Amino acid sequence: MKAIDKLIGKRVIVRCAHAGVFFGTLNEFDVKESLSLAELIDVRRLWFWAGATTLSQMARDGVKKPEECKFSIFEHSIIVSEITEIHECTEACIKSLEGVAIWQS
Repeated sequence: MKAIDKLIGKRVIVRCAHAGVFFGTLNEFDVKESLSLAELIDVRRLWFWAGATTLSQMARDGVKKPEECKFSIFEHSIIVSEITEIHECTEACIKSLEGVAIWQS
């Protein structure tokens, strides 16, 4: 898939059909029998965010209310499937999302 090649090694936001939204570095992408699979490294799940109305806005601007966001711990790597969208992150987004405090109980 040529379009995805330019995103390998970049920080991205990925929405999956059933697993939610993730922020990480796209390490690999593949399609097996019509199932999209991606390995993300240095990744965290974005469970709830505030200060961005869409993932498109978040990928461009980051979040405006980081204290209200609920983002998981960083994991070394994860493989996600059933990908519905992938957004390349700007430097402003990366700085913003990496700065959101870890939400955990």
